[in-house]
Amino acid sequence: MIETGCDIILRESCRILAGKRAGLLVNPASASRSLQSTIDVLLSCGIRPAAIFGPQHGLCGDTQANMIEWKGYEHPTLGVPVRSLYGERRSPGPGELEGLDCVVIDLPDVGARPYTYLWTSLLMLRACAKTGAELFVLDRPNPLGGAVVEGPMLDERFESFVGLHPLPMRHGLTIGEALAMINQVEGTGCVLSVVRMSGWKRSMLFDETGQPWILPSPNMPTIDTALVYPGTVMLEGTNISEGRGTTRPFEILGAPWIEPDALVSELSSSNLEGVVFRPLLFRPTWDKYADETCGGVQIHVTDRSRFRPVRCGAAIIAAAARLYPGRFRWKSPPYEYEYELPPIDIISGSAALRETIDAGKDPLLLFDAWRDDEALFMKKRKPFLLY
Repeated sequence: MIETGCDIILRESCRILAGKRAGLLVNPASASRSLQSTIDVLLSCGIRPAAIFGPQHGLCGDTQANMIEWKGYEHPTLGVPVRSLYGERRSPGPGELEGLDCVVIDLPDVGARPYTYLWTSLLMLRACAKTGAELFVLDRPNPLGGAVVEGPMLDERFESFVGLHPLPMRHGLTIGEALAMINQVEGTGCVLSVVRMSGWKRSMLFDETGQPWILPSPNMPTIDTALVYPGTVMLEGTNISEGRGTTRPFEILGAPWIEPDALVSELSSSNLEGVVFRPLLFRPTWDKYADETCGGVQIHVTDRSRFRPVRCGAAIIAAAARLYPGRFRWKSPPYEYEYELPPIDIISGSAALRETIDAGKDPLLLFDAWRDDEALFMKKRKPFLLY
């Protein structure tokens, strides 16, 4: 049986937190195997959080999409402050860690660099290093497993809230491994303890863990969504709908000016493995092209071991740009608190993908460089692997 860090501290009656005044960084997916929230886990052990912090989408997961901020408030039953880390600021403000002996992070991740929870956690780690508060990370599975890394490394010139440290697009780390690696590599000096999982193997995708899937964010409804997300998240940097406003976000994509069969035919030349594209029409209820009929495709992953989502996402964008040069556009800033750099550049990690597609070149030309990044990162991360 696989136990997450949350399961383990529950089994051990939260001994590591005994006598400590603790803050807590969580969201709705922060729960034990039995679906007891991490807040309730601590309360059941006699530990009452002194402050609660929430990431993008809010403590309750009720805010949608990018740059939809939320404000802090007083917890209705505990009477402690709930502090937003996705609003006026993304890291704890002056005095917000005052009086805390430690902070406990229990956040899900989806294994892709642009997903902001890792970066919220890193900003918390840096804040704890400054105040001297201990940081405990309750580790959780990487839904995409930990064996494969994919995609370009983040160029430090393109750092933003969707990438604050050089990682490939699909990094293959748990949140505990990533924070421990960055803490050491950057010399941050945070007193960090990772409560390791029991029973997890790097080859496991999420639905092989036996753990319940709780939406980590409003547009991540299933493991199927997570499988494609490291590639189709790049559509957020374009005028192609990534399927927000449908029941299958990131799996469904398109635009009113796309002819579905033409896109499928164009993608067939990309020789992508482990995936089938099904032509379809859809009508988003909100976000891009709300209430407009869009032509596009649904991505069906047929072989998870061979499917490479980042290459798939790049191929989709390139195909749309080739077919519709007069309609395809890159999205303009702002995006996730970056007001100058093109969104596609900070999502993909550099200007390379945008410049390659704008030049009419095949993104296959980039894949060799990505292989070099992937190999180098596999070596870099090896000393920090916990499983």
